[in-house]
Amino acid sequence: MKLGFIGLGKMGTRMAEKLLKEGHSVVAWNRSKDVMEQFHALMKDQHIDTKLALSFSVSSLVEGLSQPRIIWSMLPAGEPTNMIMKEVFEFVEAGDIVIDGGNAHFKDTEKRYEEFKAKNVRFLGIGVSGGIVAAQNGYPLMVGGDKSAYEEVKPLLDSLSKPNGGHEYFGIGGAGHFVKMIHNGIEYGIMQSLAEGFDVMANAPYKLDLLKAAKGFQKGSLVSGFMLDRVVEVLEDDPKLEKIDGVIGSATGETVWTIEQAKEEGVPVEIIERSLEYRKRSQTDPTIQNSVTAKLVSGMRNAFGGHSIKRK
Repeated sequence: MKLGFIGLGKMGTRMAEKLLKEGHSVVAWNRSKDVMEQFHALMKDQHIDTKLALSFSVSSLVEGLSQPRIIWSMLPAGEPTNMIMKEVFEFVEAGDIVIDGGNAHFKDTEKRYEEFKAKNVRFLGIGVSGGIVAAQNGYPLMVGGDKSAYEEVKPLLDSLSKPNGGHEYFGIGGAGHFVKMIHNGIEYGIMQSLAEGFDVMANAPYKLDLLKAAKGFQKGSLVSGFMLDRVVEVLEDDPKLEKIDGVIGSATGETVWTIEQAKEEGVPVEIIERSLEYRKRSQTDPTIQNSVTAKLVSGMRNAFGGHSIKRK
């Protein structure tokens, strides 16, 4: 397939590269010209640049695609996505497909779905998980919006989800981004629980090898899985967690929205709420910053998402 791809950040670059490797054609645009040229050079080095074209404006990106066009945006939620969606809206035509793969609030996605629908443009809000390692493992994709658009772009989703990811359609409007929002809230609780357990082991009356414990947990235990694998990566790089300062980023976004939504529904989410509060306190509390818990959570975020980490 051929698509326009907007946003060559940490996730976008890897996704566009995966699509090219799978044989799809990509017309790419990024606000920074330097980033586009670096991406082109990287693809040329890998001999997969023949199906890559660079565009230097949104209008030329749209013009470079034949109808029905597919345009996928991977920009941060909020103003960057608001601005680009307004610009894309000006140029797309009936039958085209517009995809927001960022972490937009589901209510914003709901509005965009209706706005594009009024123009007979098919809109999809796709929650993309898996972090930077998903380029190898396969992306888990949570889809909401126009069902016919979902059916049409399945070849792209199949390629992105190889070898171990997947995609599911959850319903119209913001359904996909709603599911992704809850996913990220759950993620906070899982990371917090793992890190706290290792903190208890680090302070035990025994001289426990945390890396050995983590690798032992990997062998079919009930807590094995994606996040535990990231714990192993962190401990392999820094067994005593001496390099990491436990100031944890990202105390906003989907988890805040998850808590707000839970309150609207009257559903208690104590674990998620407390894990968010812990991250906020890590910004200023030296005791938390020096704890194994905070250092491990910070290290896990860096391992799966490439998120910035404060190092000693």
